[in-house]
Amino acid sequence: MKSSSLQSNEYANFYKPYIEALGEVVLMNELELSLSFFIDFLKTIPYEKHEFRYAEGKWTIKDIVQHLIDAERIFAYRALRIARKDKTPLPGFEENEYVETAFANKREMNDLIEEFITVREATISLFKTFTEEQLLQMGTASEKPVSVRGIGFITLGHQKHHEKIIKERYLK
Repeated sequence: MKSSSLQSNEYANFYKPYIEALGEVVLMNELELSLSFFIDFLKTIPYEKHEFRYAEGKWTIKDIVQHLIDAERIFAYRALRIARKDKTPLPGFEENEYVETAFANKREMNDLIEEFITVREATISLFKTFTEEQLLQMGTASEKPVSVRGIGFITLGHQKHHEKIIKERYLK
């Protein structure tokens, strides 16, 4: 399943930059490849940068990793419900409140990395179970239509988006 096969009605317009940033990728391959690349990237970040904020009120790198973990869990839950033909509209979530109450800065980066690996491996396992029909299944999340495969690509684009922010705003 390639990113170029996605139709614009399979994800909300605010996710378009995430999808476009991926270029041409195969969903399952990229879920696996991006895991190892991202973990390798996180391990290169100097310890003194883990809790750095580039401006007042901005998240730390640890906060970003925790945010990616939380968001991926939510995305996977949405994908599961929609793949199982659950027609219940799924609500959004307030990412800033999640970050505030997750206390990522009280954790070690290695613990966050291990949790990210666990969550991504669970996402990969889940997406491996989906049939072609299930990947095309449409549902509603955050008051917008979305397909199961759209959620998979959003997950990847979301990770790529935050990796770019870390490189541009935290490591320069």
